[in-house]
Amino acid sequence: MPNPQFDRNKEARVDRFWTWRNYKICYRAAGLERVSDAPAVVLIHGFGASVGHWHKNMPALAGVSRVFAIDLIGFGASEKPHPSQSPYTFETWGMQVADFVREVVGSPAILIGNSIGAVVAMQTAILAPELVTKTILINCSLRLLQEQKQITLPWSRRVGAKVMQNILGNRAIAKFFFDLVRRPQTVRKILKQAYVRDEAVTDELVEMLVKPAQDPNAVAVFMAFVRYSQGPTPEELLEKLPCSAIVLWGEKDPWEPIELGREFTKFACVSDFIPIANAGHCPQDEAPELVNPILIAAIQN
Repeated sequence: MPNPQFDRNKEARVDRFWTWRNYKICYRAAGLERVSDAPAVVLIHGFGASVGHWHKNMPALAGVSRVFAIDLIGFGASEKPHPSQSPYTFETWGMQVADFVREVVGSPAILIGNSIGAVVAMQTAILAPELVTKTILINCSLRLLQEQKQITLPWSRRVGAKVMQNILGNRAIAKFFFDLVRRPQTVRKILKQAYVRDEAVTDELVEMLVKPAQDPNAVAVFMAFVRYSQGPTPEELLEKLPCSAIVLWGEKDPWEPIELGREFTKFACVSDFIPIANAGHCPQDEAPELVNPILIAAIQN
């Protein structure tokens, strides 16, 4: 008799493809055979990541609902068109996820996002409220380089950020910098800043981030995003979010401090704020034994 947990693990690692606006988009799915009253779930990764960042969560969540993970256009195994063909903005990604829910999932869904994926989840809910029943935001990007937020930074940091963005607007310089960043040893060092548990920084995790970065168009995506100072702040989205939001936050996130994340609780749509002990920027991958039960309870309630 087959082991259902083993089957779900295997199912959650199979790449599938969907065509969106003539671009090939990668996604994964699990629990498709399940008939449940719980809404379907769509998982949205952060900057530079992909569907593989959810491999510790999908089998568990598939025990209670249909679960999908999607590679945003420009990331993972999805196509990476030049920014002149497809701008890399939260509006673009929000429309992509909305169409994915409509065409592939086929019913309203709970959106779970990590980092910029949390911003995308909220943008999707605002663009297509009929398709999103709830959002779960994991270490949501605070978008500190967004133009409105840069005004609040000290003068030296504000000028430094603009200078760096302008420098990275030069393709030769940006490619030189990106070539350094996408080296496995550099990726490992960055991950060890973002993660508290060294054992969670595995060769598989490094490969998941390094492989898509080798795409010839990856540098153009990188340039577009690091210079993207427009678009919404998470606070602006929370102000008009048409559904509830549950916020999870790794207590030791060095990039998005939990003290700033706690300020989200002032918004009416935030129904709960849950700190994740001994975890950094990606607690769903670093501490799945803590995060999965929270997500399962949120899906079922």
